Amino acid sequence: MIRYLIIDDEPLARDELRHLISEEGEFEFVGEAANAIAGLSLINKLKPDLIFLDIQMPKITGLELASMLDDSQLPRIVFVTAYDEYAIKAFEEKAFDYILKPIEAPRLQQTLNRLKQDHAPKPIQFADKPNLTILPCYYHHTIKLIQLSEVEYVMSDHSGIHVITAAGQSHTHLTLKTLEEKSALLRCHRQYLIAEQAIKEIQLHDNASADIITPSGHKVPVSRRYLKAIKHHFGIQTG
Repeated sequence: MIRYLIIDDEPLARDELRHLISEEGEFEFVGEAANAIAGLSLINKLKPDLIFLDIQMPKITGLELASMLDDSQLPRIVFVTAYDEYAIKAFEEKAFDYILKPIEAPRLQQTLNRLKQDHAPKPIQFADKPNLTILPCYYHHTIKLIQLSEVEYVMSDHSGIHVITAAGQSHTHLTLKTLEEKSALLRCHRQYLIAEQAIKEIQLHDNASADIITPSGHKVPVSRRYLKAIKHHFGIQTG
């Protein structure tokens, strides 16, 4: 079971979301809160697997609440808001997904399906292979074995995990966490891993984020959280 909380200052929004999820047998509702302070208390007490979190709330926003959570015990966070301008910031702040209000049932179902897949036991084990040099991928009905040296970056979105090379794009069942732990790919964003050899340029922005330009011209975002580590990896001064 996936145990979830709803944190939203609108009672009707909480009721509607709970109703939409109620027919999903794999999800267990464990509580709700009308503000971030009460929500943080429930998170620490109940330790849910998943939080549906409104962004616009009084005093402390959902984004601010997310930034307070311990990365080592972080539940999945699905931001729910009426304002799409917060999308990029939401993904920088630990978002699993981002849903706009009013919630449409088909869009919510996509998120629930991803959550179920993400929560399920992973069939691929690597206990006897601590370092990945080949990534098993698929493209339509073809299984491809891609050399890690060919990879420019890997990204996650609502449709899965995508492996991008200069030649094109494939999909893999491996998670970003597994790839980060078992390969030389570097974390540059919550949704992106970058290959060291694919960093041709780092374009710095005024908001302390950046973009990486790869040899084939792809632009890969670097969030503020990971920019310092990327600079440190190459011995670049961060002052």
